[in-house]
Amino acid sequence: MTDIEKLRDVALDQYGFVTTAQAEEAGVTRHSLAALARRNRLERVAHGLYRVPQVPETQYGAFMRAVLWTGAPEAALSHDTALDAYEVCDINPTKIHVTVGKDRRISKSGGEGYVLHRQNVDPDQRAWWHGVPIVTLPCAIEQCIVSDVPTYLVRQAIEDGEQKRLLTREEAQILEGELDGRYA
Repeated sequence: MTDIEKLRDVALDQYGFVTTAQAEEAGVTRHSLAALARRNRLERVAHGLYRVPQVPETQYGAFMRAVLWTGAPEAALSHDTALDAYEVCDINPTKIHVTVGKDRRISKSGGEGYVLHRQNVDPDQRAWWHGVPIVTLPCAIEQCIVSDVPTYLVRQAIEDGEQKRLLTREEAQILEGELDGRYA
């Protein structure tokens, strides 16, 4: 199997993207990555992140790119972006919100379209959305309560989340209490 085939195998599940670490796990060296990028067989989109052009682009690629750009295995879509993904309110984020671990330091270029949050998210607060890591709806709503998303949008997210069975009645009541108490 050639290096580009190895990379394509990884990239197929990630909307065409592959990190340097994932490439090395697949047996592709950094030298080979650089050579493939020089020959336009691979597109370098950010430090440590490449795109395999043979994989078709989709509407979800930008979200996977944001998560992989962090280089953090715990990274997940969050906050406003998660509410938008779950389609529970009329929020329209202008940037992609991603959460990484509290102690994670990321200092590389390429994240201009992202809002990076630092919070330790428990494994049971993580889910998948079209193959992209995302926080659960209860976690996203809690994040939005703390980050001052307008009350009417958070309330709409709670109501629609419960109606769509993405929240239990108990979770909705707890979140409503947190929302009511956020300015108290």
